[in-house]
Amino acid sequence: MAATKVMMVRPWKSTSADDDEKEISEMKPEGICNSLLSEEAAKVARLELREDESTKQQALQQIIEWINKNPDLKDCRTDSNFLLRFLRVKKFSVLMAQTMLLKYLNLRQTFPQLLMNLDYLQTPVLQLIDKGYLFPSPVRDKKGRRVIIGIAANFDPQKYNCEDMAKVHMLTYEALLEEEDTQVFGFTHFGDFRTMSTAHVMLWSPTVFATIFKWGEQSVPMRHKEVHFINVPSALKYVYDFTRSRLSQKIRDRFTIHGNLAELHSKLDPTILPKEYGGVIPMSQMIETWKEELAEKRERIMALDQMKLLDNTSILKRKDGNHNKNNRTSASSLSISGSFRKLEVD
Repeated sequence: MAATKVMMVRPWKSTSADDDEKEISEMKPEGICNSLLSEEAAKVARLELREDESTKQQALQQIIEWINKNPDLKDCRTDSNFLLRFLRVKKFSVLMAQTMLLKYLNLRQTFPQLLMNLDYLQTPVLQLIDKGYLFPSPVRDKKGRRVIIGIAANFDPQKYNCEDMAKVHMLTYEALLEEEDTQVFGFTHFGDFRTMSTAHVMLWSPTVFATIFKWGEQSVPMRHKEVHFINVPSALKYVYDFTRSRLSQKIRDRFTIHGNLAELHSKLDPTILPKEYGGVIPMSQMIETWKEELAEKRERIMALDQMKLLDNTSILKRKDGNHNKNNRTSASSLSISGSFRKLEVD
């Protein structure tokens, strides 16, 4: 069995006030900072993402200039850490990274009640983290990926709603994307669906549920590498099939349902899982480690809400190639379902 790798959290803030100020200044084109990749992550970035220093710096320069000149963007982050997550997931295609950034902002603003105000200290969110509904392992898998663990039994559909659920997920993703190694290595997901029932499903309207899944893949800059599920109720298989149908074929091919823990362990090293699932570290300890990480990143994550997309017609123009303003629909006039019919996924 391959050895796992202990997670190396790279906090956003530097260790000194001077370094903090220097990092803020690096948000400008003339101060693009060097990446914070480990040596192994840098190798993967070169092989899989076509990333080298020259390509990275040129792409960052181009996307920062585009942001600064784009009248539809307000207070958009221009630091390297934020922009590289879009460039890396699109293998340094600047145009595709720009489009994904616009979609990301549009998704957040279309569903602000689900994807914004991501404060881990909010009572419902903190309770769900403490209960162990969703949290990452403090140990990376053998390929350097952060492993996100979801346990349906720790979400009470009688007490919490879809907004609470969505915020815990988005908070987790945003926090982990602050790590540059994770931007490169990507994510492994593990979900235990024991006790999941129709009550969980009924928290969501079909339109919003379908849209979040379909647009999440295309809007949130995450490299989803493996998805492992266990204890999926046969009665709810239609939900699983429906969810998979909203995703690209590439992601669908990475889904695996396991019949038991032994089968799971043959594909996923148990040492990255909580002790309750055959690992070494108790779940409670993993959760406390995760809360410490969230505390370090809290202000940075909450500041994401300052970014605004003032007009989403630029996304429509990129999609249909129509530059005639008379044929565009204003963002304010679009309903949720209507907006995502217009903003169809590439």
